[in-house]
Amino acid sequence: MKQGGGYPNKRNKNVSKVYFDSGNDQAFVSRDREGWGEMSVFKDLWWFFRMEKRAYAIGILVLLVLALTHLIFPYAVRVVIDQIAAGTLQMSDLVFWSVGLLAVAVFEYGLGVIWRLQLFGAANRLGRLLRDRLYRHYTKMSPAFYHRRRTGDLMAHATNDIQAVVGTAGDGVLTLVDSIISGGVVILTMVWFIDWRLTLVALIPMPFMAWATGKYGGMIHRRFMLAQEAFSRLNDKVQENISGVRVIKAFGQERAEQEEFERILDDVVRKNVAVAKVDALFDPTIQIVVGSSFFLAVAYGSFLVAGRELSLGELTQFTILLGQLIWPMLAFGWLFNIVERGRASHERIRNLLSVEPDITDREDASEVPASGDIEVRIRSFTYPGVEQPALRDIFTGIKRGQTLGIVGKTGSGKTTLLRLLLREFDVTDGEIRIGGKPVTGYQLEALRRSIGYVPQDHVLFSTTVGENIAFGKPDATREEIEEAARIACVHDDILNFEKGYDTVVGERGVTLSGGQKQRISIARAVLLDPEILVLDDALSAVDGRTEHAILTRLRENRKGKTTLIAAHRLSAVEHADLIVVLDEGRIVASGTHAELMETSPWYREMVEKQQLESLVLEGGGGVGPETSPPVS
Repeated sequence: MKQGGGYPNKRNKNVSKVYFDSGNDQAFVSRDREGWGEMSVFKDLWWFFRMEKRAYAIGILVLLVLALTHLIFPYAVRVVIDQIAAGTLQMSDLVFWSVGLLAVAVFEYGLGVIWRLQLFGAANRLGRLLRDRLYRHYTKMSPAFYHRRRTGDLMAHATNDIQAVVGTAGDGVLTLVDSIISGGVVILTMVWFIDWRLTLVALIPMPFMAWATGKYGGMIHRRFMLAQEAFSRLNDKVQENISGVRVIKAFGQERAEQEEFERILDDVVRKNVAVAKVDALFDPTIQIVVGSSFFLAVAYGSFLVAGRELSLGELTQFTILLGQLIWPMLAFGWLFNIVERGRASHERIRNLLSVEPDITDREDASEVPASGDIEVRIRSFTYPGVEQPALRDIFTGIKRGQTLGIVGKTGSGKTTLLRLLLREFDVTDGEIRIGGKPVTGYQLEALRRSIGYVPQDHVLFSTTVGENIAFGKPDATREEIEEAARIACVHDDILNFEKGYDTVVGERGVTLSGGQKQRISIARAVLLDPEILVLDDALSAVDGRTEHAILTRLRENRKGKTTLIAAHRLSAVEHADLIVVLDEGRIVASGTHAELMETSPWYREMVEKQQLESLVLEGGGGVGPETSPPVS
């Protein structure tokens, strides 16, 4: 019986029904299940078995050799017992068989190491490959995909479900091959070298085990699918609560969230217990079958020995071989368990990987980074699944090297316009052109390589401040990083940190203030020296003086390059070459700051109101350098 790594772990063992072309990153999803039933999961992984055919061939060959060497011990016992019964056993015979069996044991030990390295080594390479492909799939998805999927569920696919795939490619292959090889070798030996009648009698309980394991497998498939879905919900809740822990504490909702978590946790436990109840039926069923086989073998074998049709040594050999048949029978039972778990998780992964990216490159898309004048001609744009258009009749543009300001009420469409420029979504009725070419005419990588984007949600990573700034340009020198930080007016703040630029900021920049996170995000974009810089309300968390300093340095740094600024604070766009005012997805006014002060009542009112607020915050002590005197 296999020991250690040879036993299937009593954990999730699943497989995805996805064919990957080893030469590229394309995932091919197949839905052909005809004729395979529960074993369709092995067909789904056939592409990988072909890729790792050498490892699997060696592993299977070694298992065959092991199955043959396992026959030596029962044969040695048979010979020795028959010699004892006949009174012909010699010390030399005893020494010969003892030394021989010791040598066989050492040989089997070496073979056991080899097959484990081959089979489980290949299975772990599959895990690495699938995680890499799944991660690539995630990076190709548009924001619409993440609007429909929750983070915890995506994490569950990348952890539990893929681990199940690895288990099927390792333990699943082992149980399938070993149950056939070891079981077949043992049964053939019983038939040809001992007695076919005794073998037939001993195998009478086997059909019952085949029926029972098949029935249990179907039950596990259904219950394990529900258990995995419950685990995804648990992941969602944990991720959501950890991310929002400060809000939960601020509103005193710890007890309510704990109760909700316990409810979800109870559901996970209940559904996993339902799986365990079926899982628990496998071993007793197999033990009943094995016990029945032993009873029938000893009873009928004793009758044959009494009738001198079988020697005592042969009956002993037969019972030992029957004991060796326990592992193949266990493997056969576990096989259905593993496969059904794998098939359930495979369906989850298959459904995920079958989702095609909403945003893709055209065949004739250019690899050259985008540059030139920007023209916006959007008749209408509606988000997927929404009836009301987010943008309508947006016709504007700026020359290369100019600055465009985008202002308006909350929800007026400012961020939507910038996201269309980045091709997070595609315009459905109209187009955006850069350098006379539609943004769809550029490859996504080329388009986004030419744009430095500072979003409203400033995401920082759990690494140092310097590495966060150099995220888009990992080979940047310390001098370049510091210069970008100076332009963003965050250099002095960083020097005040305990370890300066080597300070670890914590997950999502939790150790930094909102203004510091914004300025580090600006420095990250500035470091790229992009052709087009997009600031989406990127100065909302800094004071007026800091905002003025950042904008002054940006104008000096970005001469001859295009900048788009969406802002609520109108002082951020005062010096723009063109400002457009959005309201309910439409352009209601456009022009320079001076022109809008004359023609747009809303713009004039907001400027005066914000200037007054600035004076109040400064204690009424005069007008800061970033503002103009209130217009009377």
